[in-house]
Amino acid sequence: MADRIDSPHRAALLERFLRYVQVDTRSDEDSTSSPSTEKQKDLGRMLAEELRALGCADAVMDEHGYVFATVPSNLPSDHPAADAVPTIGLIAHVDTYFGTPGANVNPQVIERYEGGDIPVGAGQVLETAGNPNLAHCVGHTLIHTDGTTLLGADDKAGVAEIMTAVAWLADHPEFQHGPIRIAFTTDEEVGRGTEHFDVAAFGADYAYTMDGSDLGEIEDETFCADTATLAITGYDVHPGYAKGKLVNALRVAAAVIEGLDDRYLPETTDKREPYLHPYNAAGDVSAAQLKVLVRAFTVEELEAREEHLREVVAAVAGRFPKAKIDLTIDESYRNMAYKIREDPKVLDHAIEAVRRIGVEPKRQAIRGGTDGARLSYMGLLTPNVWAGGQNFHSVNEWVSLEWMAKAADAILEILTVWVEKSVPAK
Repeated sequence: MADRIDSPHRAALLERFLRYVQVDTRSDEDSTSSPSTEKQKDLGRMLAEELRALGCADAVMDEHGYVFATVPSNLPSDHPAADAVPTIGLIAHVDTYFGTPGANVNPQVIERYEGGDIPVGAGQVLETAGNPNLAHCVGHTLIHTDGTTLLGADDKAGVAEIMTAVAWLADHPEFQHGPIRIAFTTDEEVGRGTEHFDVAAFGADYAYTMDGSDLGEIEDETFCADTATLAITGYDVHPGYAKGKLVNALRVAAAVIEGLDDRYLPETTDKREPYLHPYNAAGDVSAAQLKVLVRAFTVEELEAREEHLREVVAAVAGRFPKAKIDLTIDESYRNMAYKIREDPKVLDHAIEAVRRIGVEPKRQAIRGGTDGARLSYMGLLTPNVWAGGQNFHSVNEWVSLEWMAKAADAILEILTVWVEKSVPAK
């Protein structure tokens, strides 16, 4: 079938994306406010205004920076699916990763990429050896960073794709679809993207996050995720008179990190292998805190990795008997596959839609989490669809405009499949 996102809409897609990435929306892991940074609302206000201009009269940004809007069904009353087609949600997050600079993004555009390594600036190079997908994007329009900040394709590519689909629908009133709900969330990168998300008020029956990576990806599995926090109490005295007295909390934290099995780290695991990831350590001699991400695709594997962490902590406590080590483990989210298996048509319809637009669907598990994982456990089944971004969270982030356009095409075809599959059987 011919691409619905034609040259004019593709140009508009690029223009939107370039505008959105230049708005600094970096979230803050240490903030307790919601959103964690007020600047996320800068993009939210822009999106709500644009949605209203596209005909979404109810578009609004709430106090938490979430943007909501409705594209009403245009099915005629005599259409066989008019009363049966469910409301479909389309979701993306506006915030960017807190660990990489996100202000003053200077996106670089390559039209008709000819292949080969790409010097992006600031001494950074996109090497084909480390970016095999570049070989699949020869001839494409590529957008990359200038080497000093992230790009923000995670997830402003998804935002731009949803907005482009809404604009296409406004330009094509003859295209029949059921009711659509739009949501742009905040604070996904700090694990709080659905903290204030009211599923019942949102009103969707099924939804999709546009937050994946490679062309054709449809992700119906995420990690099960917990966060382990170690509060370590030492004892500080003058180092000149410390023998037999000083208990160095920093050394205790270092010993825990060193005690983790090398086979269980993110840098040594791949595909469906679980991991432990010490990612934040702070403190001084008297007190320190260590945070460890625990990730696995099954609850059983998650518990096994947590047991290993407990064993390491016990061994370190034996080495430092005067130290106090308090370990707490908090649940973050669970693998959405457990929920999607209960009603798999939300996945099946997306797979069929992707095939129809001439792309081979790649059903896979994501080594991470999405808003959709939490939403699925909140009663809204929400698999993840590709948005096109590569090298997320890094100063070498890039995206193909053609892959973004195909994602917008996938949105439109998903809507078509839902209408067709909702026609009652005779």
